[in-house]
Amino acid sequence: MELNSSVAAVVTGGASGLGEATARGLASNGVKLAIFDMQRAKGEALAAEIGGTFCEVDVTSDDSVANGFYRARAANGHERILVNCAGTANAVRTASRDRKTGEIRFFPSKDFDRVIQINLVGTFRCIAMSAAGMLSLPPLENGERGAIVNTASVAAQDGQIGQAAYSASKGGVNSLTLVVARDLAQEGIRCNTIMPGLFNTPLLQGMPEQVRDALGAQVPFPARLGNPAEYASLALEMIRNSYFNGECVRLDGAIRMAPR
Repeated sequence: MELNSSVAAVVTGGASGLGEATARGLASNGVKLAIFDMQRAKGEALAAEIGGTFCEVDVTSDDSVANGFYRARAANGHERILVNCAGTANAVRTASRDRKTGEIRFFPSKDFDRVIQINLVGTFRCIAMSAAGMLSLPPLENGERGAIVNTASVAAQDGQIGQAAYSASKGGVNSLTLVVARDLAQEGIRCNTIMPGLFNTPLLQGMPEQVRDALGAQVPFPARLGNPAEYASLALEMIRNSYFNGECVRLDGAIRMAPR
């Protein structure tokens, strides 16, 4: 798919981190862009900077997502590109014992469910609504109607201690990728997923510099944190390359995460 001003895109979680880098990459190619995010101030500022449209969207809500697509399409026309970067994480052991008091705790199901609802169900909600709209579009010359890129994580394959919910949610994103690609293949809509490793996103930027340096040093090569622009580069290639379909690709400098 060619990236130019004739194409519209939606990036969820587009106000910061991997989503922001992808939004900037798409906009730099002339793509008409809508940013879905809960961070209104950051989203509006980025949209104003790159000439996009900001839509305050909660991916856990059918109504919020539907309204976001309505506003995005009113501003830019119907999207042929969807990039799902909205997500969250927590770190809680399945069950644990306080070494001082002996108190035993377990991971509350409501906290587990929140991660699943945002990372997995929210991703699928956006895929389904966007794909339904893409079906109404005429195919391009090569028969393609749209391209979807999702964000999983290396934790889908080697989750660390305390990542039960996060790993389950990202593993679910991996598992739906080929199914969605097959579901939509006859309609000319592709679906791929990126599994980022350790990236220099707002989550890690809040850590002390020495901690970030230590994390980056764990990466075999290059021994550093990933740059969000490197994620965006792969996302754009997945969109451009029409033979790229049904794949889950690690982007991690060859790291394999240890238990902790």
